[in-house]
Amino acid sequence: MEVAAAVSIPLLHIADPTATKIKGAGLTRIGLLGTAFTMEQDFYKGRLAQKFGLDVLVPDDEDRKTVHRIIYTELIAGRIEDASREAYRAVIRRLVDNGAQAIVLGCTEIMLLISAADSPVPLFDTTEIHALAAVDFALA
Repeated sequence: MEVAAAVSIPLLHIADPTATKIKGAGLTRIGLLGTAFTMEQDFYKGRLAQKFGLDVLVPDDEDRKTVHRIIYTELIAGRIEDASREAYRAVIRRLVDNGAQAIVLGCTEIMLLISAADSPVPLFDTTEIHALAAVDFALA
């Protein structure tokens, strides 16, 4: 919000096209994966909840640490580990068990590790959704 207010050019918040896709799919309760900052701070999950009325679930403390660690120690270095894929699958299962109807992949690198085959519910890749929304905006 502060950035949008400080610039005179259009700003496409990454959460907005993601939320629009989620709402378009008729979903209301989602799990959010990303860095600790993304999962714990309000800039993303708060916007999904306040602007779009979504119920946003995040992993518990230990699972958040695992998700964050794998991003920063493996994925950004291009390392794809089977044990880490299984750890993410387990985190996703727990979010689904808590009522998540879909999982938002809120970090660029997560799609290197996780695909639709790893989740019993739909995955929303914010990187792809945001990029396509930017193209649509530019071409409109």
